[in-house]
Amino acid sequence: MANAVPIPMADHHHPLPPLTLVLGGARSGKSTYAESLLTDVAQPVYLATARAGDGEMVDRIRLHRERRGAAWTTIEEPLDLVGTLSRHAHPDKAILVDCLTLWLSNLMLENADIGQEIDRLAQALPGLKGPVLFVANEVGLGIVPDNAMARAFRDHAGRLNQSLAARCQRVVFVAAGLPLLLKDSR
Repeated sequence: MANAVPIPMADHHHPLPPLTLVLGGARSGKSTYAESLLTDVAQPVYLATARAGDGEMVDRIRLHRERRGAAWTTIEEPLDLVGTLSRHAHPDKAILVDCLTLWLSNLMLENADIGQEIDRLAQALPGLKGPVLFVANEVGLGIVPDNAMARAFRDHAGRLNQSLAARCQRVVFVAAGLPLLLKDSR
C-alpha cells in the first residue's frame, strides 16, 4: 500500500462518516486500508468476527493483532454483530468490523435465517452512536460456484454487501492495496 494515496477520511476537515463499507477480494489490502483510516482515532475498536477453528486461522488472527498493535481494543463476536455494535458504538470511539464475510459464514454454519440477520443489521445501522467501518469480501467477481452451498454463500454475500452499500455514506473498493471510492454521500 506504499504507493496508494489514501482517501482522506479522518481529519478535522473530513471526519469519518457514520458508516463506511470497505470491499475487496481476498488479500486485496482491504483490512489494512480500513485500519489506516482509524490511525488518528483515540479509541479504535476492532470487532473481530473470525473463529479460530484451526492452526492456520489462529496464525491469521495473531498476525492481525500484531499489525494493529496495542492501541486497539479488540472485541471478538462471531454471531451477535447487532447486539455488540449496539452496546459498544459511542461517539468517542470508532469501530472497525472485520469482517462481514466471516460473520455471514458463521451464521450459515449455525443455520441462522440469513435474510433476517441482514435485515436486522440494516435496521440497526441508523441507531448506532458512533462511526462504524465494515470490511467485506466482494465474492461475486469470479466464476459461478459448482455447489449449492457455495452459490448460496455468494448470493447471501452479494445481498449483504448491497444492503450495506445502500446505507453507508461511504463505500470504498480496494484492489491490489489501492482504494477506489465508489460512493461518498456525506
